[in-house]
Amino acid sequence: MTWLIPLLNRARLNTSAVSLCNGTLGVILPKAAQRLYSTHSDNKAWFAHGKIMISNGSSKTPSAFHAFWLRDHCRCPECFHQITKQRLLDTVNVPSDIAPKEMTLSPDGNTVRINWTHGDHVSEYPLEWLREHSYDPPVRTQTALNRPKHLWGSELGHKLPTVCFEEVMKGEKGLGKWLELIDVYGIAFVDGVPASEEGTRTVTERIAFIRESHYGTLWSFTNDLEHGDTAYTDLALPAHTDTTYFTDPVGLQLFHVIEFEGTGGDSLYVDGFQVAQQLKETAPEHYDTLSRIPIPTHSAGDKSVLVTPSVSRGVPILNHDPLTGELRQIRFNNDDRSVLDGRYIETPEDIPRFYSALKEWTRLLRKKQNEFWIPLRPGRVAVVNNWRVLHGRGSYRAKRRVCGAYVGMDDFKSRLQTVTLCAKAKEIDL
Repeated sequence: MTWLIPLLNRARLNTSAVSLCNGTLGVILPKAAQRLYSTHSDNKAWFAHGKIMISNGSSKTPSAFHAFWLRDHCRCPECFHQITKQRLLDTVNVPSDIAPKEMTLSPDGNTVRINWTHGDHVSEYPLEWLREHSYDPPVRTQTALNRPKHLWGSELGHKLPTVCFEEVMKGEKGLGKWLELIDVYGIAFVDGVPASEEGTRTVTERIAFIRESHYGTLWSFTNDLEHGDTAYTDLALPAHTDTTYFTDPVGLQLFHVIEFEGTGGDSLYVDGFQVAQQLKETAPEHYDTLSRIPIPTHSAGDKSVLVTPSVSRGVPILNHDPLTGELRQIRFNNDDRSVLDGRYIETPEDIPRFYSALKEWTRLLRKKQNEFWIPLRPGRVAVVNNWRVLHGRGSYRAKRRVCGAYVGMDDFKSRLQTVTLCAKAKEIDL
């Protein structure tokens, strides 16, 4: 049985309404709005004060939606392509005063159906979908992209986030496990990878296509200074993130030591989110400084390369989500920092503030309990979230060749969602 209630004319909407309960018309409710009830759930939907309202489960506060917003987000085949997942509705053709003419709830109470005043168009909205996208009030829900992160330090070695190569290559389940480890820990290892450039390429492309840079596509280096970068030496490298000089730094970085004969060269990893949290708790003024002052960076070691971010004012070391305020990206490589001058600061006092904050940040990065050291050897691939985990290495005296690759952050997140989310969840934000 479908319950259908014509909305009262606009002149009466603000003073009276029709109530439906158990499939029968109820009494006129003064100073109320039309309400639709389901006998199969606690779901409710009604029209009040020019907005469509829906109940929010156990919450006492309902969600309110403008009629125009709802019409703009119709997902019927006429308005939204079911294969390409792109809009077909020309939003500017929707009248500004559009309103619902009829509203119904499905028999199970999980979907609201609206017949609009314009074009006699009919739209259906699952109440779960509406709650996911509530903006009045805003409701934040758990998704594959904001699942809780596991912060770590030197103790990571006690329970290394690891999968095997065969498991990753065999099917979506093993791949999904690897991707989730990367997302939660910011680092994961794959054991049993063929110790070759081709083996490294194969496991990288299991995530997504390789992001090419001025270092090439799949890069392989030793201490031969093939490129003008200290990575191509046998020097120790302090903890840093890569490509701070890109407008969009690489998302994932894979490392595979495919040759090693000698001593030294252990790999260093530091959870930047963990260190940032420590800085925020112990020295909030330094955290604010590193979140505020933009830092100029560059890559200029090769004759044909001069890379700087297209953001003319530079980008801070600590970057936050503009909606949630949560830390989302760390960009730190002291070796690649350019001249910090009057173009990047608000007041001359920002210079000593920056150096004080930089010293404390670096001190925390180098605390033993924050450093995780591991000797990488042929067959084990390490992958890090370059927006979160800093990497480095010890100096070495060895024949050591490292093969690796970059993957874009958007490409990683795309793969994470398509592999780990069900079909229904994939479309929730489209």
